[in-house]
Amino acid sequence: MCGIAGRIAGPDGQVGADLVELMQAQRHRGSDSTGFGIYGPPRQRGYVVRMVGGDRSVVESSVERFAVASRAGGADLIEDPTWDDLNQPHVSVRAVVDDPARPFADWLSAVDHLPGLEIQSVGRSLEIIKDLGNAYSVAEAHGVRELAGTHGLANARMATESLVSPTASHPFWARPFPDVAIVHNGQLTNYYLLKERLIRAGYDFKTENDSELIAVWVADQMAQGMTLEGALELSKSALDGVFTYILATADQLVFAKDRWAIKPLAVVEESDGGLALATEEQALRRLFVDEVEVLNYDGPRQSRLWPVAGVAVPA
Repeated sequence: MCGIAGRIAGPDGQVGADLVELMQAQRHRGSDSTGFGIYGPPRQRGYVVRMVGGDRSVVESSVERFAVASRAGGADLIEDPTWDDLNQPHVSVRAVVDDPARPFADWLSAVDHLPGLEIQSVGRSLEIIKDLGNAYSVAEAHGVRELAGTHGLANARMATESLVSPTASHPFWARPFPDVAIVHNGQLTNYYLLKERLIRAGYDFKTENDSELIAVWVADQMAQGMTLEGALELSKSALDGVFTYILATADQLVFAKDRWAIKPLAVVEESDGGLALATEEQALRRLFVDEVEVLNYDGPRQSRLWPVAGVAVPA
């Protein structure tokens, strides 16, 4: 039932504002929570870390523990952490850390199990912002409309099996791979089997949401040497259930659908390199008021990859 969307920006780079409109148009598909994964200009140095704390009253001490642990993991902070001032128990925190002097996995291990904060994304360009409510309320609370960038993802969620909370909401980061994120509409039937295999391989999961698993599964295939296009193709048979997912890396946007093709996806490709995807065509009409060709990917086992033009990914 969830609504999903993806966007490659045109020349104006207004990814945040466009994704807000795409998701508000699909709020009837789920307004338990709304989330955005925005890819800004890639940093040449350091990583943006987005976190959620469950208890606003201890946020200062939680952030200080994060700073201490990050330094112990080999990465000092290069910007002072900030957090929202909303009138709600949970709190959204943003920090920027330097490139770790130790392996990235060692740094992540040092900061990923601290009390008070849960990491939602790490990336040179990726920032995941998600909260309870519809697109307009989340955008207003967290300044999403003002976030410019190259591309992004978004989700309007109806919680069916897991918690209604910011940390259980989409998009999901493919922990521990920087700059990989996913939004997903559907349900996997082999979730527990695949999750157990990935846990035995050393991966860590923060939720019971099958969307988180898909992101890690795809990234793991790439870590083993497969191309993203190859991982997409394999996912159509290795993932069992009904699904349409949109996944992003620092310089690519992709989607894949299962063999039953129950979950819809509509796409508009612009002449200037822009792109918009959404569960429903009517959402695309929020961005394209004039006549435009809409491609409906209705068939089984479909997938597509779009490179994001002009993105130079740092080594």
